[in-house]
Amino acid sequence: MGRFETGSRVFLDANVLFTAAHNPKGKAAFIIEMGEAGQYSLFTSNAAFEEAKRNLAIKYPDSLPLLNDFLDRITSIIADLSAPFPAGLPPKDAIIFQAAVSCRATHFLTGDLRHFGSFMNRPDATNSIIIQTVSEFLSGL
Repeated sequence: MGRFETGSRVFLDANVLFTAAHNPKGKAAFIIEMGEAGQYSLFTSNAAFEEAKRNLAIKYPDSLPLLNDFLDRITSIIADLSAPFPAGLPPKDAIIFQAAVSCRATHFLTGDLRHFGSFMNRPDATNSIIIQTVSEFLSGL
């Protein structure tokens, strides 16, 4: 499940952006490199970017320039607050998911298993979006 096709639209959650900026040689950064190389289109939301920025400023402020550089490579959108989201998501996660719906994402990558774990690889419950961890997504390459 989750194999991407040409034209895949991959949405990155805040924790994926945070990890990519903090560990530029890791899997999350590789996802961004592959998107930049044209393997798929990359998206995030203003809310996800701001959350990643806040957390990096507290924990790893030296990583902020790389995070800012990502905005040149990732399309950032504002959520349509009328878009659907899975029942039970906290408001801050619902808004980010609504942004993924708004950009017609095929995949939503996150490390937030607490809030998204029950929706992983269940497009029947997530408006046809495949929610996965970075590792799961990479295994489908």
